[in-house]
Amino acid sequence: MTLVAGGCSREPAAPANDAAARTPIVTISADQAVSPVPAWRVPPVAVTDANVDELKKTAALALREGRLFGGPDDAIPVYYALRRFDPEDAGANSGFDRALAKLLVRGDEALAELDRDPLSLRRAHEIAAVARAVAPAQLDVVDYLERLDRTDEAQEANRLGEEALNAGRLGVDATAGEALTYFHAALALRPGDMRARQGVAAVESALIRRAEVAADRDDYVGAQRELDIAARVRPSSATIDDARARVAMQRIARVNALRDAGLAALSREGGIDEARRQLGVLLRIAPTGDPATAELRERIDLATHYGLFRPGQVFTDAMQSGGRGPQLVVIPHGAFRMGSEENEGAESERPARNIRFERGLAMSRTEITVGEFRRFMQATKHRARATRRGYSTAYDERSGNLVRRGGVDWQSDYAGQPARDDLPVVHVSAKDAQAYTEWLSTQTGQRYRLASEAEFEYALRAGGRGRYPWGDGAPPARAGNFTGARDVSPSGRRWRNAFAGYGDGAWGPAPVGSFLPNAFGIHDLSGNVSEWVADCWHDTFRRAPRDGAAWLNPGCRSKVVRGGSWASSPEHTRSAWRQSNDANATSARVGFRVVREI
Repeated sequence: MTLVAGGCSREPAAPANDAAARTPIVTISADQAVSPVPAWRVPPVAVTDANVDELKKTAALALREGRLFGGPDDAIPVYYALRRFDPEDAGANSGFDRALAKLLVRGDEALAELDRDPLSLRRAHEIAAVARAVAPAQLDVVDYLERLDRTDEAQEANRLGEEALNAGRLGVDATAGEALTYFHAALALRPGDMRARQGVAAVESALIRRAEVAADRDDYVGAQRELDIAARVRPSSATIDDARARVAMQRIARVNALRDAGLAALSREGGIDEARRQLGVLLRIAPTGDPATAELRERIDLATHYGLFRPGQVFTDAMQSGGRGPQLVVIPHGAFRMGSEENEGAESERPARNIRFERGLAMSRTEITVGEFRRFMQATKHRARATRRGYSTAYDERSGNLVRRGGVDWQSDYAGQPARDDLPVVHVSAKDAQAYTEWLSTQTGQRYRLASEAEFEYALRAGGRGRYPWGDGAPPARAGNFTGARDVSPSGRRWRNAFAGYGDGAWGPAPVGSFLPNAFGIHDLSGNVSEWVADCWHDTFRRAPRDGAAWLNPGCRSKVVRGGSWASSPEHTRSAWRQSNDANATSARVGFRVVREI
């Protein structure tokens, strides 16, 4: 007897399934979902009584080597032919069942690889075609075909979801025919489907983008609404919190930009109307009680009734690189008597003379800090004098003196240790201070500079005429960081020449603003650190400018230092005290502050 097995097998209808249970949101039909492959034809294998045993060996070898259905010598075609030749052949039936089981395992492996390799779905269909051809009614085959159908339906749902997503139909309210609905259907059909999960994430991203577009139009209410909707897409996702933070930062930046644009408009003639337009936008987008809105509204009122600034006003300027410049206090215009009278001080402080300022100016509330100076150093190629030189003058606790110490520069404190950012910067030269003011001017578009001697003493006296900034006698409590008889160093030293009965709790410079401001609202003009001013040194005030401007000489090497420091004697804490210092000198006692013209 001879039998040739092979040909095409008709695919049976897929068994009915509970579609509602598998796709609770939308139904994707199997005809839409299937990606057809050519029907598989069983390769013809001629079986005779004479070659049965040889074919069994061929099939067994093919099965061991994993060759299942590629050609006529592979396991499934041979076993299929042997079964057709003798349906009662137990060996052929057993081999066929093992080959079919291995085939279905490969099919499930192909389905499992779908998230990593989209081509694996075609391999799963090729395997399904083989299974349909040789054992369409076998239960394991029917189960595999059902799994494949569900995968096909999930992929079709993904395709439709991607089309809806590209068309902008996001479907966050479970609306039929929209992206999220399809992706949820795919996940119901195939839990964990990577393509569907990516689709859900893409819907979330699209909603976030809508929020960002709304924010770009200053529609922060609309942006919040889109983000609230996006939060329902993947409730456990941290992406929405990040997006909310970005939009909030964008809103803050926009609010500050509007505030700065309004302030800039006020500095131009006729700019009040422009500033009011900026305020109108601010009022629409800024949170209730936002300080930027309050600042611009106040400044518009001041510009309307009193000009741009008012005495005592505290403000900052925006910087091109982001952030704000030092806090400034507006000093009122006025007059004072500069220098010391005949019964006080040195000849270099005379002759005393009357100075009048016709216009106010803004002075930094505190000395420039290490942190503020650090920003300048990081943003420029400036090399500070002490850094280039490799040393500065620092306090030595063992000897109680100021000594030269290597490796000390603007990053160091009074004792040469790493300085906190809120300390006044020391170990800077007059040229370093001047470079900082030039950088600040470039950053803000305003004119920053060192104070003139006259401006410094005017601000220090703050309307007084006493020997000291606070008047006469010992300083009142918390007046400043001075040499007090009650001050004690880390090793127990005390000052030999100090204010009796006074103590401020500091040995060395204190963090800026630690003590009470003066009547103009400025801290530490006397005490804490002495400060560079713009003037060149002159032995007396004869022929000094009468308008309070800095007294400059081209190329001068000696600059003026004003204001007592943490280590100054009471005599050097007087309001009129002044000292000459080489412009390149650096020490633990001298820092600086800035003024800004208004």
